[in-house]
Amino acid sequence: MNEYGGTDSSAIVRLENISRRYPSGRGFLEVLSGVDLEVNAGEFVGLLGPSGSGKSTLLHAAGLLEKPDGGKVWIEGKECLSLPDAERTAVRRNGIGFVYQFHHLLPEFTALDNVAMPLRIAGEGLAFARQEAERLLVIMGLGNRLTHQPSQLSGGEQQRVAIARALVNRPRILLADEPTGNLDPNTSAAVFQSLFDLVRIERVAALVATHNHDLRSYMDRVLVMQDGKVAISD
Repeated sequence: MNEYGGTDSSAIVRLENISRRYPSGRGFLEVLSGVDLEVNAGEFVGLLGPSGSGKSTLLHAAGLLEKPDGGKVWIEGKECLSLPDAERTAVRRNGIGFVYQFHHLLPEFTALDNVAMPLRIAGEGLAFARQEAERLLVIMGLGNRLTHQPSQLSGGEQQRVAIARALVNRPRILLADEPTGNLDPNTSAAVFQSLFDLVRIERVAALVATHNHDLRSYMDRVLVMQDGKVAISD
């Protein structure tokens, strides 16, 4: 199949037969039921579905934030659910970037230092961390906002900073959960365009959950959560 056809054995992330259920009353609620999917480098895959359909649960499994009840998660050819906790944490910290609906920026830091923070935590020097942060912020169209604090930025600008922060460690995977859910339609489209461009430039495998069908045009493939499974959208 073609570059983004979803069957490339070199997929950056691959989920195999993922299942997840939660106690509900006297029984269980099955949220994920044998989910299979994969995402390649530089591919932008959309995961659509209404609230409560299991999108967030699937992202948590893919990001090694939550262990599913069954199945396997392969990242760059390594099966990760069977790894010891410390190794799994290292894979998550070094190889996966997360973007959420709420940006969670540190209010006392500038945009530049918010983005540089993960590199500083990883032990990189201040000069290099700020250099990488500036590179990403310029790509995101925020070259003139480097010294602004979050309170001085619009909602769309704050979310662009959060996206840059998620990618500053050069992860191979980006998982985004309703990244523009709090933005108006015009701002949402602009932020999505910036996210799409950065995914292409950085060659990240991106899986983006949203309920906004208007954003489908940005996606290489669209998957739909339905009855605990993933279906290819028409």
